[in-house]
Amino acid sequence: MNLVKRCVYGISILSLVSMNVQCKGEKKEEAAGTAQEAKVTDSVSIAKTVYGETEKGEKIDRYTLRNQKGMEVDIITYGGIITSLKVPNKAGKSEEVVIGFNSLEQYQKANPYFGALIGRFGNRIAKGKFTLDGKQYTLAINNDPNALHGGPEGFHRVVWTAEEAKSGDSASLKLKYVAKDGEEGYPGNLTVFVTYTLNKDNALDVLYEATTDKKTVLNLTQHSYFNLSSDFSKPILGHEITIDADKLVPVDATLIPTGKLTDVTNTPFDFRKPKAVGKDINASDDQLKKGLGYDHCWVLNNQGKGERFAASAYEPTSGRLLEVYTDQPGIQFYSGNFLDGTLPMRNGGTYAHRTGFCLETQHYPDSPNQKDFPTTVLNPGEKYKTKTTFKFSVK
Repeated sequence: MNLVKRCVYGISILSLVSMNVQCKGEKKEEAAGTAQEAKVTDSVSIAKTVYGETEKGEKIDRYTLRNQKGMEVDIITYGGIITSLKVPNKAGKSEEVVIGFNSLEQYQKANPYFGALIGRFGNRIAKGKFTLDGKQYTLAINNDPNALHGGPEGFHRVVWTAEEAKSGDSASLKLKYVAKDGEEGYPGNLTVFVTYTLNKDNALDVLYEATTDKKTVLNLTQHSYFNLSSDFSKPILGHEITIDADKLVPVDATLIPTGKLTDVTNTPFDFRKPKAVGKDINASDDQLKKGLGYDHCWVLNNQGKGERFAASAYEPTSGRLLEVYTDQPGIQFYSGNFLDGTLPMRNGGTYAHRTGFCLETQHYPDSPNQKDFPTTVLNPGEKYKTKTTFKFSVK
């Protein structure tokens, strides 16, 4: 009997020890899980600093979004401008890939919309006029004889309010601006939100949202100039561009659409397979002469199917690949033809001819005056919502 008691007692002790070990194991796993969660939470960060003060005395903030894969984006509340964007090359070195300035003062001077948010209407409107419901609206002429990118005091020159947010896999900056009825000639009090979101996989999402209290036209875009080599003293002619478009929006001598859409087959505008920017840019082509190179809107394929692949750019030396995804009907590929060596680079020197390119997702130029183009009209009670993603990788 004593032997039985001793056996039972021994089994009980062993059970308690086993339970204790198990509990400790569970606590270790729980602690490890907590540490892992903390690590995930910190995979993308956002930080705020003071950037400067405008000529009108308005305080401008800079927000820096970073992830653990070496991507870093700086955005200021003046114009919603991306002042810096750094991504790794194939050796893992993170370097600058967008054109920008060192100071707010420089951004307030005349420049070709470096890194800015564009609105109310991206691209050109013929002779600065359009008609809605029988009423003609007149805009400022800032690209003679046309209106360009929302006017001289468009969204690229206003101060946006900002709200930051962070989750485990992404960090977001939500910018807001309210454009008054009649501002730059456009009708309607327009409330605009643009949300930049940096993800852990080196993708930057740009979400555009807007509502109006009066019928208006709207075409928002982002105007960063890229040079994936990170050497801004060199032209972008060696970048290999792909554009998923069978058709082009041809333009007249003032870069206003003719109203027709043309097939890109057997033209310098066929980028359906990767092609170096410089391969055909000097070809004897009427459209290239009018744009002084590429400054055209392509008609993207698979319209109406939501966000899909639109274009890419690959720079062989650095190995950097930029892919652009959008739900928009068009994309403006601009090869930096009007950069002329007069604007200062960050670290000395100037931005010369074709040292940066743009891939601006948008509706077609002059859409308010082109009845056969997809509409850019926004009515009261409707919500404007569109998304573009810039995804970086190496190969």
